[in-house]
Amino acid sequence: MAEYGRVGDRGQHQQKQQSTAQQLLKAVTAIATGGSLLALSGVTMVGTVIILTIAMPLLVIFSPVLVPAAIAVALIGSGFLASRGLGVAALSVLAWMYKYMTGKHPVGADQIDQARARIAAKARDIKESAQQKVEQATS
Repeated sequence: MAEYGRVGDRGQHQQKQQSTAQQLLKAVTAIATGGSLLALSGVTMVGTVIILTIAMPLLVIFSPVLVPAAIAVALIGSGFLASRGLGVAALSVLAWMYKYMTGKHPVGADQIDQARARIAAKARDIKESAQQKVEQATS
């Protein structure tokens, strides 16, 4: 049994060495990956600064043309998006109306029917009230 205890100790010692080696490998991988990404971000930032330094005089010179052009492009783009959205909404409404008129019972048809019944009842009440007032006025 003493040998069994030694084998177990050896297995635990190997697991500790393996976990230490794995941790070291993870740390080296993290440092290498993080360092390369940091270097890439630095190169990107330096490139951006250089390009802005070169392009800034051109942007200042052409800004009287570029600013209104950008505004026009933004307005045209928003107009196209709005027309698309309204077109989709119109098609949806037309499809719903077609289903409702053909009796396929689309979503919300019950609410429309209830509202129609309430409006008809209120119209009858108003008609009766008006007829009574006319009769009272004539008599």
